Amino acid sequence: MVMAREFDVIIERDADGFFVASVPALKGCHTQAKSLDDLMERVKEAIALCLEVEGSPPEALDFVGVQRVRVA
Repeated sequence: MVMAREFDVIIERDADGFFVASVPALKGCHTQAKSLDDLMERVKEAIALCLEVEGSPPEALDFVGVQRVRVA
C-alpha cells in the first residue's frame, strides 16, 4: 500500500490568464492550466512523475506563508 503524502503548491496567474503551479519541495515540478480544477489534476500528475524520476524528496520544510515584497 502506498502512503499518501502532502506537498505545498504555489499557485500564480500569468499575464495570459493561465494558472501556474510549482511544488517547492520537488525541483523542477511545475505545470499550468486554464482553470484551477484542471491545474489541480495536472499538479497531481506532475508530482507523481517527479517522484517517479527523482525518488523520494528530502523531508520538506513546514510551510509558513507567502509574502509579497516590493523592490524599487
